[in-house]
Amino acid sequence: MLRRLRAVGPGALAAAAFIGPGTVTTATIAGARYGFSLVWALVFATLAAMTLHEMAVRLGAYSKRGLGEAIIEATASARIARRTIAGLIFAALLIGNAAYEGGNIAGAALGVEAAFASINRTVSVAAIIALAAAILFLGGYKLIERCLVAIVILMSVCFLATFVAVRPDLGALAAGLVPAIPAGGVLVVIGLIGTTIVPYNLFLHAAAAKERWAQTPPDEALANARFDATLSIGVGGLVSILILSTAAASFFGSETAITNAGDMARQLEPVFGPASRYLMAAGLFAAGLSSAITAPLATGYAVSELLARDASRRDTIRQITMLVVLTAGALAALSGAAPISIIVFAQVANGILLPVIGVFLLYAVNRRALLAEKTNNLSANVIGAGVLVLTALLGARALYGVVARFI
Repeated sequence: MLRRLRAVGPGALAAAAFIGPGTVTTATIAGARYGFSLVWALVFATLAAMTLHEMAVRLGAYSKRGLGEAIIEATASARIARRTIAGLIFAALLIGNAAYEGGNIAGAALGVEAAFASINRTVSVAAIIALAAAILFLGGYKLIERCLVAIVILMSVCFLATFVAVRPDLGALAAGLVPAIPAGGVLVVIGLIGTTIVPYNLFLHAAAAKERWAQTPPDEALANARFDATLSIGVGGLVSILILSTAAASFFGSETAITNAGDMARQLEPVFGPASRYLMAAGLFAAGLSSAITAPLATGYAVSELLARDASRRDTIRQITMLVVLTAGALAALSGAAPISIIVFAQVANGILLPVIGVFLLYAVNRRALLAEKTNNLSANVIGAGVLVLTALLGARALYGVVARFI
């Protein structure tokens, strides 16, 4: 078992990527407003994410290709399609992640401030930017992987300890596994699923699996990658459920206004003692820092795979792209103002991108030229198609939400 655990790495990057401030906030609001009734949505989202991520790591570990490379190969004979897809990925990942990076950095700062209210926002943001930049640029892939594995462990321990401290009703939690949407809860369900299944995470996971097992025989690499993906995505989903359950046990039915995890951290102390506040704050800090690292990293991998085939050129493009995303996020976080128009644009691009990437992923894992006998079987295709329909519905709902603002 210990030998298998040494395979953990790329999956931890993916888990660290989706457990960001958005996921933490959405899970917190879901628990505070609706109790345990939406636990099923996170279970479903985790299983759906496992399905897509298994396909992504099959590309990276077995065929030794990233998702961007697979898309370029699939559209090699159709220049217009290739340029359209590449442009869409640029819009959603480069521009979108640059906009969201400010929220990631601010989310980590919120965790610091929830624990230490006297710390100045500018100081905390600057320190987080410096830490994220050091991890991204001063070490190679192995350093990034080790740091993010440590961050995922920290998040898991903090949120588990907080969950234990509030002593939730396990019977009510189990009842939340039965699918039901309470009145007014549709958008929250979409939010819980949408923050767990994100397109840039698939690029990150495939590229990380390719890099981690580049010199490993395909069959051994695939076995390691599948174990890593199942364990890591499962732990990520569990962390989200712990956050929701903590909020449900502490605030459902009360008059306390909870709008984010920072509020929850501060409100836990009077009831459960200072330890719960610091644990929640540390978890929020770790969630923000992990996304502040993985958003530039995922964007760098995706853009470099689309623009270059030579390894040295890819490294240069990846470094430049990471710097652009981190710098944009730093400026947004330090300004204290969210770039609303860019975020709205990114929402539109992501709404279109999610099902499109799902189609290409499903197509790629059915190509014998890439995966030989490791292509999808019928059951995998049925499950993948079901998840694909879900992603299309999520994308349509996201687009509708944006369009509705202007009607």
